[in-house]
Amino acid sequence: MRFMIIIKASQESEAGAMPSQELLTAMGNYNEELVKAGILLGGDGLHPSSKGARVRFSGDQRTVIDGPFIETKELIAGFWLWQVKSREEAIEWVKRCPNPMPGTEAEIEIRQVFEVEDFGAEFTPELREQEERVFGQIKKR
Repeated sequence: MRFMIIIKASQESEAGAMPSQELLTAMGNYNEELVKAGILLGGDGLHPSSKGARVRFSGDQRTVIDGPFIETKELIAGFWLWQVKSREEAIEWVKRCPNPMPGTEAEIEIRQVFEVEDFGAEFTPELREQEERVFGQIKKR
């Protein structure tokens, strides 16, 4: 099972504050543990929303909204993508994570990633073939 582990933003991360050397070291060590356990597929920190944009869809219309975005508690500061056996295993790994926002309350969200089998009959053999072709090209890079 794949899970996206989402690190919620804080006022400090949204203000562009960089992590301390201590946090970078702790996270680097934690990432090494994840790699040794064979579960880390990817992950990164994100720039503040002031450097981002959203595209709002309304029918055929597209509207670009430049950051920053107001609701900090709904923003993402970083993420990991993990391959684990269960939701419970993902939770146990998150509980071992260093506090991503030292000195404050922080929150990490755990969300399961859809797998091809989850889509049922609507995911036709042609769509499966397309999916394999597209993601096969990405893996070759």
